Amino acid sequence: MKKSIISILMIVIFASSAMAAEAEHAGGSLKSWIYQFINFAILVFLLVKFLGKPLKKFFAQRRELIEKSIKESQEAKELAKKALQEVEEKLKLKDKEVQDILDTAKKIGEQEKLKIIEESDKLKEKILEQAKTNIEFEVKMAKDALRLEAAELAIQLSEQKLKEKITPEEQEKLLQESIKIIEGRKN
Repeated sequence: MKKSIISILMIVIFASSAMAAEAEHAGGSLKSWIYQFINFAILVFLLVKFLGKPLKKFFAQRRELIEKSIKESQEAKELAKKALQEVEEKLKLKDKEVQDILDTAKKIGEQEKLKIIEESDKLKEKILEQAKTNIEFEVKMAKDALRLEAAELAIQLSEQKLKEKITPEEQEKLLQESIKIIEGRKN
């Protein structure tokens, strides 16, 4: 159908070109004008007759196709907007989730920090208490050692003074008295 329409158009165009060229040679008389007008009317009639419905149909289909394409593109645009909104909402939720995770991590970090500080304070107290106990023990041991040494020195000093002051007769007398005291305890 398209080939026949194109063929008819080509014939009409060539015929009108030939007549127009002939009319120029004739000098443009009234007869040639009428002939050109009739030729043009035939061309218009043929175009309308053979191409009217197909052109209307073609343009109607084209218009429908364009409208359909516009509608589809608008629907695609709406879908893209909805998808974009969903993605943006998901990103906002992800941002919120990330912020929540960071906040939770900070809270846990603060709790761990406080726990470590508390444990280090307890450990410090235990160390100080142990140090006090050790110091007290060392002081007691030093005092005992000093007392023992002082007692030994006192005994040595007493012995030395007694040896210098006591005569052999006094020693004999003290020995006899000690023996009587021991015998008296036995009975």
